[in-house]
Amino acid sequence: MKILMLAVGKVRGTLERSVREFEERAARYWKLEIVEVAAGLKSGGDRDATAVLAAEANRIAGRLPEEGELWALTRVGKGMSSESFADELGTRALHGGPSITFLIGGAFGLDPELQSTRVHRAISLSRMTLPHEMARLLLAEQLYRAGTILRNEPYHKGGGR
Repeated sequence: MKILMLAVGKVRGTLERSVREFEERAARYWKLEIVEVAAGLKSGGDRDATAVLAAEANRIAGRLPEEGELWALTRVGKGMSSESFADELGTRALHGGPSITFLIGGAFGLDPELQSTRVHRAISLSRMTLPHEMARLLLAEQLYRAGTILRNEPYHKGGGR
């Protein structure tokens, strides 16, 4: 099954190495593609959240695949356990389910209109607000973990399987 991770902004700093490592690990289990779009917030530029979100939404729309489902990562989305996340992905992969695009917003989150018109599902990695770099790391790690759970490999120690 194809998985696209569409993220606003680049990963920089201390998390960059960890993000890349887990994206590479996840790619062992999924047809994983990573696409980054420029953040709408430029240093010294427009800090109006509405304008930033609209600019980012335009960039995102230009990179969305025509087919598949769009899952947005938001703190108000539905939480999932690692096991249920793995089961959901595994069932889709087994039955030829549609590709999934995971959308990670920028500093102001995701454009509300984009969320209401294009998103099929909103999921939460945490009820806390996370920087997009941290959300990307957590998603990549959970994609890797899901692959190991489905193949019954020893990485996941959460029990219940």
